Amino acid sequence: MAVKLRLKRMGAKKQPFYRIVAADSRSPRDGRFIETIGTYNPLVNPAETKIDEELAMKWLKNGAMPTDTVRNLLSKAGIMAKFASEKQGK
Repeated sequence: MAVKLRLKRMGAKKQPFYRIVAADSRSPRDGRFIETIGTYNPLVNPAETKIDEELAMKWLKNGAMPTDTVRNLLSKAGIMAKFASEKQGK
């Protein structure tokens, strides 16, 4: 099973709110997911991001591939740099 870290769209029409989830790559965007890792709200200025660092690291270590947008959000939170440094240390 190929796991991806991706955004699940929530909220009303023209008012998007996203959950960052770990999901099987074959499941639909807003469909079945394995675990919620965090949230992303692009409507507030600046955009609000809340990510559970432990869960994100767990999924990255287990081989989950983040989408481009989620990779950018994780980089801004400093999680991708921490993951890269841990990977180099092994």
